[in-house]
Amino acid sequence: MARDGLLIGEVAARSGVSRKALRLYEKAGILPPARRTRSGYRVYGPDTLALLGFVTQARRLGFRLEEIKRIVVLKRSGRTPCKHVLGLVQLKLNNIDQALTDLAEVRGQLRGLLRYVAVAQTPFCRYLSLYRTSNHREGKGGEPEWKTTR
Repeated sequence: MARDGLLIGEVAARSGVSRKALRLYEKAGILPPARRTRSGYRVYGPDTLALLGFVTQARRLGFRLEEIKRIVVLKRSGRTPCKHVLGLVQLKLNNIDQALTDLAEVRGQLRGLLRYVAVAQTPFCRYLSLYRTSNHREGKGGEPEWKTTR
């Protein structure tokens, strides 16, 4: 039987994408519906491996399936998705920059707290010392089990 394409197992082996992910991508509209053999096996076309390479790279870069689908739909419609992709990339970069700014601020606050706590007998350390001795009991193996206060 000539099938002119790759079965799902062959696509999975060559692309490194699981069979389950292939079925998910097909259901989501990222992969076009596969042809079926008489016995019902999926047969994927020759462009499938290139498309999966793009999908894998996009997932690695943090693109969501819905974003990938939109890019693929634009491409299939004959339009160039470059402008759309550039907008998505800029948005992702902005989000990463904001996350890095937020993390740097938290890191600075934690370093400040570490310096503050490291000083012997600070009010913070005394508070923790009092809290620990009055509000916990020893569990199995000697670990403290903290009681919740209301």
